[in-house]
Amino acid sequence: MTRLALADAEALARRVLVASRTSETAAASVAAALVAAEADGLASHGLSRLPAYADQAKSGKVQGMAEPALTRTARASLRVDARDGFAYPAIALGLDAMAKLASDTGVAALAVANSHHFGVAGHHVEKLAARGLVGLGFGNSPGAIAAWGGAKPIFGTNPIAFASPREGKAPLVIDLSLSKVARGKIMVAAQKGEAIPEGWALDASGKPTTDSKAALGGTMLPMGDARGQQLVLMVELLTAALTGSQFGYEASSFFTADGPPPRVGQFFLAFDPKAFSGPTNFAARAEALFAEILSVPGARLPGDRRLKLRTKAEKDGVEIPDALHQEILRRG
Repeated sequence: MTRLALADAEALARRVLVASRTSETAAASVAAALVAAEADGLASHGLSRLPAYADQAKSGKVQGMAEPALTRTARASLRVDARDGFAYPAIALGLDAMAKLASDTGVAALAVANSHHFGVAGHHVEKLAARGLVGLGFGNSPGAIAAWGGAKPIFGTNPIAFASPREGKAPLVIDLSLSKVARGKIMVAAQKGEAIPEGWALDASGKPTTDSKAALGGTMLPMGDARGQQLVLMVELLTAALTGSQFGYEASSFFTADGPPPRVGQFFLAFDPKAFSGPTNFAARAEALFAEILSVPGARLPGDRRLKLRTKAEKDGVEIPDALHQEILRRG
């Protein structure tokens, strides 16, 4: 393993992206997001994504030089066209405007269209919570989940994220994809030639499988089975239909450099607690609930592990596999 200080990891990622036809502004945004994922122990959304991002920027599947365009579409709604560029700078542009708007209107919505992989969904809404807002975020992705009873991958794994501000503490963040397990776990099992537990995935004919390679050629099962698939459908409509972006079955892979841009979408909602419960009532009520949860032996709040890893990474840096480090260095 290779250990990198956070600042060094960001500088390396920026250098690789700029060398791969990406603007300095976009490269800085993407690099910060990837390193933040590493710091939180979420390596599947961290620097392991950098080679694919760089290759896609070089091929033009992602427009590294794109400048996202922000439009206010109504009193409390905004739209950002990512213009086939990276999601991170497009979302950052929209969230900043949405946070300001929500402080005036009480609630605001943001649609992000023609976008790309948006990494750790929780990180985006955490930024809203850091500004005193309650945030909800949704994203779709290339097809991986079938309509219930079917065998064709129509929907993405479609993450949902929620963040709540806390007085004097880091925001509470909830972040989950709607598949039973991360697709990355099946990919790792296939690389190792290992079986997967029953109930994770279906093969290409729509039958349950424990064969990891057959699962990669089939579909993921949603959490909650048929009920979970209905949540997946809701997110698909919010993120693709409502934003004017592509559905999962239309989107190209986030991992390969060939093919057209994926053009997926993201959708965010922000609420100013003061508009609904007064200046301090939300914070007090939320902390009462958190205290009750923590009073139960063994119970904890979501994100405790993530925050501990983040604190440690700020001091000690992050570790990535030597092979990945060398692959990154070859590109930069």
